[in-house]
Amino acid sequence: MSILPETKLGLKENAAQFWLLVLVNGFVGAMVGLERSVIPEFAETEFHLSGHTALLSFIVAFGVAKSLANLMMGRLAKRYSRKQLLTLGWLFALPVPWLLFYAQTWGWVVIANVLLGLNQGLAWSSTVVMKIDLVGEKNRGLAMGINEFAGYLAVGLVAFLAGYIASRSGHVTYAFLPGIGFSILGLLLTVFLVKDTQSHANTEAVQTKIPLLSNIWKDTTWRHGNLGSVTLNGFVNNLNDGILWGLLPILLATKGYSLAETGLLAGIYPVVWGLGQLVTGKLGDVFCKKQLLTLGMVLQGLAIALLLFADAIPVLITALVLLGAGTALVYPNFLAVVAENTHPTQRPQSLGIFRFWRDFGYVAGALAAGVFSDLLSLETVLLGTALLTLAAGISSEVRMCCTKKRLWSSAVCEPALYTRSN
Repeated sequence: MSILPETKLGLKENAAQFWLLVLVNGFVGAMVGLERSVIPEFAETEFHLSGHTALLSFIVAFGVAKSLANLMMGRLAKRYSRKQLLTLGWLFALPVPWLLFYAQTWGWVVIANVLLGLNQGLAWSSTVVMKIDLVGEKNRGLAMGINEFAGYLAVGLVAFLAGYIASRSGHVTYAFLPGIGFSILGLLLTVFLVKDTQSHANTEAVQTKIPLLSNIWKDTTWRHGNLGSVTLNGFVNNLNDGILWGLLPILLATKGYSLAETGLLAGIYPVVWGLGQLVTGKLGDVFCKKQLLTLGMVLQGLAIALLLFADAIPVLITALVLLGAGTALVYPNFLAVVAENTHPTQRPQSLGIFRFWRDFGYVAGALAAGVFSDLLSLETVLLGTALLTLAAGISSEVRMCCTKKRLWSSAVCEPALYTRSN
């Protein structure tokens, strides 16, 4: 294991590369933002498909591909460098805007979303791992908060841009043209300016006292108290997000809100989620992450339940703000918990497994929204989602442990207590 003498860990020490990776991840988020606001109209005007059918096929194709790419990234990290995997992710992105622009059948769109899912899984995961490598232990939560904020801010801004282009030009396909520039810029920045971070991981591997996991798949999926809890909560978090994506507009329509009001209200949740991560990521460096994850999931569960009784706008806005705040509390700290409970040599694999289950929850949520909303009432589905989210948060309180002494933290345990040695 070779370590460069000048290799130093820390946000300040690696500021140039860190902020470059933030920019690159912004372009990663921009690619998925292209479709976020225009896919239903694109499907209806170009291929005469209903918005529901298009949304479901988009989520399944994209979500399954992204989940598998996350898993693949963890395995490939044993053979290839972080930079090589980031580059591969951008190569998958290059055909996407062209396929969407020239699509002759809906099958082209599905293929484009498979490629987009591979891009998101490989590229987003790579930037996460590289930032973790660079910053070391001290500001890991802050780094993850900035990473997720940048990615999801780009998703939102480009979704607005795509909608604006489509409405102003009168051609939905024109909304995909910025993706050509995003993919080329992302690839060029990666190839010519991004530096590999393996030496930083090697440096931390020498310094760390975290033991190796005996079975990375089993420990990350469930067996390890901290990692298993984070994986379960990640799955449930994205499951409820997938359900709400499909059912929240329907719920608001049943309460008598117009299409314009629905669009404005539905946007509150992701805005609070995105902006909140700038704060909540840093909170993970100050407080025990167990407390933040429990609080975040409980807030989400209560907010989803509150939506059922939100006939007045102030109550509805309160529910959506709480939902966004709860998601912001957990999202960057999911990644930070995985990082602080895994040995640097196993971290890419563990992160890949976690992100596989987390993003597969999104697919499960979309399918659940489509199936159970037909079999059961809308209120029953949302109440079940709220209870499931609350249960996942409570499981964190029971199973998780603070690995370091933090403000207001309970008993501190050694990582080895959650690890089965060989």
